[in-house]
Amino acid sequence: MTTHITTPATDAPAEQETVREAPAPALPAAPAAPAAPAAEAPTAPTAPAPATGPAPAPAPKTGSAPSPLGRAARGLGRRLRALAVRSAALVALLALWETAPRLGLVDATFLPPVSEVATAWWELLGNGQLGQHTRASLARSFGGFGIAVAVAVPLGLLIGWYRPVAALLGPLLEVFRNTAALALLPVFVLLLGIGETSKVSIVVYACVWPVLLNTISAVGNADPTLVRLARSMDLSTPRLFQKVILPSSVPAIFTGIRLAGAVSILVLVAAEMIGAKAGLGYLINASQYNFAIPQMYAGIITISAIGVAFNQLLVTIERRLSTWRVPA
Repeated sequence: MTTHITTPATDAPAEQETVREAPAPALPAAPAAPAAPAAEAPTAPTAPAPATGPAPAPAPKTGSAPSPLGRAARGLGRRLRALAVRSAALVALLALWETAPRLGLVDATFLPPVSEVATAWWELLGNGQLGQHTRASLARSFGGFGIAVAVAVPLGLLIGWYRPVAALLGPLLEVFRNTAALALLPVFVLLLGIGETSKVSIVVYACVWPVLLNTISAVGNADPTLVRLARSMDLSTPRLFQKVILPSSVPAIFTGIRLAGAVSILVLVAAEMIGAKAGLGYLINASQYNFAIPQMYAGIITISAIGVAFNQLLVTIERRLSTWRVPA
């Protein structure tokens, strides 16, 4: 009996095994559950990290784009804008000068348009008259200016450093510096004649005072702390002037030199109008008498251009000698 009982018992599990094994193929359907993560996988690229990763890359490119050529272009643009701002008033003046006589606002006989003045200036340059008169004026002006600077700077240093000398010469300086140079022009002509000596001498007299007074003021206003420090180091007087006094005095001295440069041209033109056979002052005066009004204005413009160029030259020299100064 046991044999019959065990035989169906063994068969029943077999059938049950077969029955249970039938849904076994459904087990592969279980991997279908991971399909949900697969659907979530596309959401990973939408994370902001990959999007922000490439974004910083173009930033260095834009920063490195301004090559030396780009910087030079920007610098040129800034200089052109500064030049346009500085020349706007001058351009407006020339435009007004050109249009006012043509519109009848002023008499064109006494104030011709600037185009006619430019034509007259070109004619004077072409026939050599402008060059001849300019050379004569520059020789007198620069000669007197150079003598004045060579005399006034050492004398100003001496007077500014030694108080007894300043006390002695102070009243005399006040008298002469308040006497106009043109007021003494007849005296120079009577004493020195009508030649070149009187013209150069009047330029020297007019240029001495701005340079002298500014030099005296510069030495007197030297930093006392630096002076005491230099003396504590046992520097001699020449070395003290070389290391302390002169460097600190350069800006004030050059202010006087620039004023003297302008005065040298103005006083010379007035002197040439009285007694001269050449020079820009003579050209202006002769053009007035001959009623050559465009030529007269051409001479005036030439004097203004020389004054501006001379002032710029002095400014350049001052910057070279004042490289120690900290820019504001």
